[in-house]
Amino acid sequence: MQYVRTVKDQKRAQSLFPHHSRVICDTSEHSLMSSSFPFQFFLVTHPDFALLTMKATAIATFFGVFLTCTYTAKEATKKPKKPKLYFALTDVPQIDCDVKAGKIINPEFIAKCPPGCQDVKYRVYGTDIYASFSSVCNAAIHSGIIDNTGGKILVQKVAGHSAYRGSFSNGVRSLSLPRWRESFLVSEGKPRKGVTYPSTLEYSSSKSTAVKSEPKKPEQDPKGMKSADTTNTSEKASEQGDAIRKEYQMSPVPTPATQMATTTPTPTTTTTDPSTTVPQPTTTPPTTRTTAAAAKTRPGLHRVRDMGSSSVHPAYASVVAAASSFSSKEELNPKPLESISQGNQNCKVDLSFLMDGSWSIGKRRFQLQKRFLGNVAQALGIGSAGPLMGIIQYGDDPSTEFNLKTYANSKDLRNAIEKIQQKGGLSNVGKALSFVNKNFFLDANGNRGGAPNVVVVVVDGWPTDRVEEASRLARESGINIFFVTVEAAAQNEKQNVIEPNFVDKAVCRTNGFYSINVPSWFSLHKVVQPLVKRVCDTDRLVCSKTCLNSADIGFVIDGSSSVGTSNFRTVLQFVANISKEFEISDTDTRVGAVQYTYEQRLEFSFDKYSTKEDVLSAIKRISYWSGGTSTGAAISYASEQLFSKSKPNKRKIMILITDGRSYDDVSMPAMEAHRNGVIAYSIGVAWAAPDELEAIATDPHKEHSFFVDEFDNLYRYVNQLIQNICTEFNSQPRN
Repeated sequence: MQYVRTVKDQKRAQSLFPHHSRVICDTSEHSLMSSSFPFQFFLVTHPDFALLTMKATAIATFFGVFLTCTYTAKEATKKPKKPKLYFALTDVPQIDCDVKAGKIINPEFIAKCPPGCQDVKYRVYGTDIYASFSSVCNAAIHSGIIDNTGGKILVQKVAGHSAYRGSFSNGVRSLSLPRWRESFLVSEGKPRKGVTYPSTLEYSSSKSTAVKSEPKKPEQDPKGMKSADTTNTSEKASEQGDAIRKEYQMSPVPTPATQMATTTPTPTTTTTDPSTTVPQPTTTPPTTRTTAAAAKTRPGLHRVRDMGSSSVHPAYASVVAAASSFSSKEELNPKPLESISQGNQNCKVDLSFLMDGSWSIGKRRFQLQKRFLGNVAQALGIGSAGPLMGIIQYGDDPSTEFNLKTYANSKDLRNAIEKIQQKGGLSNVGKALSFVNKNFFLDANGNRGGAPNVVVVVVDGWPTDRVEEASRLARESGINIFFVTVEAAAQNEKQNVIEPNFVDKAVCRTNGFYSINVPSWFSLHKVVQPLVKRVCDTDRLVCSKTCLNSADIGFVIDGSSSVGTSNFRTVLQFVANISKEFEISDTDTRVGAVQYTYEQRLEFSFDKYSTKEDVLSAIKRISYWSGGTSTGAAISYASEQLFSKSKPNKRKIMILITDGRSYDDVSMPAMEAHRNGVIAYSIGVAWAAPDELEAIATDPHKEHSFFVDEFDNLYRYVNQLIQNICTEFNSQPRN
């Protein structure tokens, strides 16, 4: 039986089969044919032919049913997609501007900051990583996560360390701090996958925020959870130095105070110690992503040599990068050290080498570079009481091969250098310098604080990004930058260099001490001893000197009758607030003070106290004198009794505070002080004469002279004064 679908086909069938068939019309809605036709025709043929047609129809029907059942079963076995669960960001606890991270017990939380937290009274300590003594919201403004209008932030507690670095950012001046027991990171207020955030915060004083919300809880990943026992074990192992990369639980050890707190769940997460990476909750070492397409984005930018000797062609660099992420790095699985050497005690520096892993260097030259670094390690005499050395390899992105505390003798260090594999990619030196500045010289990585920080950059040819800004920030952090350039750009290649004179823009001084140019990789071994000699010459490592550790600061304080006892105590607090921002010791910043009326009195000289605690105590003990106002005579007295005894390598800074017009001339004594190298800042209160303040201050007057209407507002100028001191220091010529 053969189907005929239309009247036209019916007539055609009758003409084709006049002797074997007759046409039957079928108007059934349930015909085996498509129901889209209003009626159908069947062509009845010879019996044998009809039998074969019926068999074919049966087989086709069977396969149709079979395929339909198979598809239905497949659809039934599909796992339904689970809806994503998100933290209810519209309902989060609100905290006050003055809340410090250390007051909140929760190790990780999302909170909302109110408007108006950008105020100097809400102190911040550190940059990027903040001491838990800091205001949470003001730290968020300093880091650029929110502005003064407030907003939601994510806070994560991390281990404490030393040498918190102060900086001025987004209108907030963060302060330096020698050390603190706990730190925290602040980021955009978005929840992390697998973490449940509390709807109320636990405070060390057992109070909680007034806002109680019911956030939607994302699913917890059981693989990401660690028990307290496992955490404590891993932390103990890290303290013994058995592992460089370690995992720890961010939840604090339970104490009676925390056990009494509410049952609000706190986040438990596995994190990576900041010893080898950017301090983020969960990180992996950066890997390069280099493809042939990426290389084409900068045509003619960086020459490529010795490609035939390279182990992998750049076109397959992405495969190499993916494979390298699974290799066992020395920093992940360090072998037990053979011994801990005392090292060369005449060369106590903390040293980081930035080795060039770009494709332009080629395989053979990369081996020469490793041999050079091994020879430097041997010549330095690595040891706990001498130099310590870590290595960062850079290409498209930088990554730490090992840090300062990984190896404590030259032999182990040389063996580790031999096992380093080439990353490939471009020569992004600027990105590598930023990485070092933010992540390498940390206590967790073995930074010792008292040893100068030194970075030696080895670069083949020239960088493929800009280095000036990253270098400046590193220098301002006290990092001494050396450059070893190999096979510099020829005359016909200089047009391809992104940043001409990049070495002079990067190094600490442009006098040749911090830069070495090598004509060929095959003569690199000749500069081992000259480089080691320069690195170990700590007296010439001038970038270790920062605006906070290289001055003699003399305070000249008005003790006249118009000030009054109460206001005088306010002035002393202002002096103390400035002093505690500096690194005070015999070899760092020193502080002295003079009080004056008609007469002058040396309260204490530069060499009297050598610790910050002693200086602050001495300031507190200064007694109010009372009398007239002879400011000119006080400036002359300070020049003779304080600044004439200043050390030659110190910047002489005078900070004078007065509340009225002087009975004598101030311009001549001030001019004499300026000629003797004294940088003068004048702060006037209430009835102080603006013309005298300008005469006392160093040019330009606007940056060295300040006026406030009353004593209680002096605190507003602490950050501005320190910022101006540091700006002036960092703008000094580098030749």
